[in-house]
Amino acid sequence: MPRVDEGGFILDYVVPAGTSLTETDRRIRQIEQVLAQTPEVLTYSRRTGLSLSGGLREANEGDFFIRLTPQPRAALDDVMQRIRNQLAMRVPGVEIEMARLMEDLIGDLTAAPQPIEIKLFGDDVEVLRRAGPRIAEAIRSVRGVVDVKSGVVLAGDAWQIVVDRDAAARENVSATEISRQLANILGGVIATQIQEGPKMVSVRVWTPNARRTELADLKHARLKAIDGHVFSLSRVASIQTTVGQAQIAREDLKRMVAVSGRIADRDMGSLIQDVEKTLTTPGLLPPGTYYRLGGLYEQQQRAARSFSIAFGAAVALIFAVLLYLTERFSVALCTLLPALGAAAAAFIGLWLTGTELNITAMMGLIMVVGIVTEVSVFFVFEAAAAGEDSAAACLIEAGAERAAPIIMTSLIASLALLPIALGTDEGAAMLRPMAIAIISGLIVKMPLALVVLPVALHQVGWSKSNPVRSPARP
Repeated sequence: MPRVDEGGFILDYVVPAGTSLTETDRRIRQIEQVLAQTPEVLTYSRRTGLSLSGGLREANEGDFFIRLTPQPRAALDDVMQRIRNQLAMRVPGVEIEMARLMEDLIGDLTAAPQPIEIKLFGDDVEVLRRAGPRIAEAIRSVRGVVDVKSGVVLAGDAWQIVVDRDAAARENVSATEISRQLANILGGVIATQIQEGPKMVSVRVWTPNARRTELADLKHARLKAIDGHVFSLSRVASIQTTVGQAQIAREDLKRMVAVSGRIADRDMGSLIQDVEKTLTTPGLLPPGTYYRLGGLYEQQQRAARSFSIAFGAAVALIFAVLLYLTERFSVALCTLLPALGAAAAAFIGLWLTGTELNITAMMGLIMVVGIVTEVSVFFVFEAAAAGEDSAAACLIEAGAERAAPIIMTSLIASLALLPIALGTDEGAAMLRPMAIAIISGLIVKMPLALVVLPVALHQVGWSKSNPVRSPARP
C-alpha cells in the first residue's frame, strides 16, 4: 500500500524507569552508532529529557529526528524496518518507537499519536497493570503490528509518608500542617520576586539538596509545631519506599491502560480486524475489564462517518439544483446518474491500484462528482437547444456537439494529473490518492456522458417540450 515518503522519520526511545542521565546517554550513543552506519541516513538530531514543545520529560526518554538521503534510495518503510531490526539486536533494553514526521507531529499535538490503541478499562489498578503486558504480547503476534507498548508506565520508586495522627496530636500539629511543611522542604517555597530586565524572576527558598535527597535525611527533617517547638518527621510519620509505581490514567472517570502499537506493511482496516479477533480469545481479558479501540483508528472511523454525511449532503444538494433546472424528477435523476457512476469508478480505481481511501482521495471523489455533474448539465442544455424535432435526434446532435469538448477536457485533465498519480518523489504520495480518484472518474466520464446519459434520458421520455431553465448554449 503506497504511503507518503516524507524523507525522514522520528525515533522515540525510552530506557527503563529510574535510569540515570549518564546511563541513558551511554545507551543512546549505541543507537547513534546504528544510525551512522545506515547508508540512507543523511543526518539526525537528538533530544533527551525534552519534548517537542520544549517541556521537560524524564531523563530516561527522548527522541531522534532523522533525515534520509534524497531519492533514489530504499523506501522509507524499508529503512525504518531495517533500523528497527538492528536496534533490537544491538541495543537491548531500550524501548523504541518509529513514526513518520507528520504522523508524529499531529499525534503529539492532538494527543492521539498511535494508529493502534486498545484502551483497557477496569476498577482494579493491579488487574489493569497485569492485563496491559498480556494484551501487548497477544497483539504483537499479529502480522503488521510493530512498536507495541503495554501502556504500563512505571514512574520509578516513590516515598510514601503515612502520618500517625495520634503522634501528631501529641506534638500539637495537624496532618495538613505536616504535609504543608514537607512540601516546602521537598519543593521549596517562593518567597519573593526580583526584576531582571523586563521579567520578574521568582526566588525559591529551598532546603539544601544534601538534606532532602536521602531517605535517612528525610526521616530527620525538622518540623515546627504551633507552639514553636521543633521535632523530627520520624516522630509523627512512617516512611516506606514503593518500588515501580505505575502511572494512573483515567478516561470517562474510569481507570484506563492504553496498549498501543504502529502499523508496518499493512492497511489499517484488515489489521484492526485481526486485532479484534485476537482480543476475543477466551481468557485474554481479565474479568471486570473491557476494551475500546482508540487512536488513529477511532479518528479514521469518525472521519469516515463525517465524509459519508458530507458526500450525501453534496449529492442531495446537486440533485436539488438539477431538479430546479429540469423540473422533472426522472430527468434530474438521469442527469445525476453519470456522477454516481464516476464516483463508483473512483472507488474501483483506488482498489485496483491498492491505494488507501484517505482524506485526499475523498476530496478527489467529491471533485469528480462536481465535474461530471457539470458535464451532464451542459449535455442536457445542449440537447434542449438543438434544432432537431425528435428527442432522439436532439440527443444525438447534443452528443455530437459535446463529444469533442468532453473527450479533450478529460484527456487533458488526466494527462495533467498523471505525473502526480505516478509520482515517486518525497511527499508525492500525499496527493496520489486524489489524482487516482479523479483520473478514474474522468476515464468513465466520456462513456457515461455520451452513451449512458442520452440513453437514460430517452428511456424516461425526455423531449424538448420538457422545461429546462436557461437552455442557453454553454
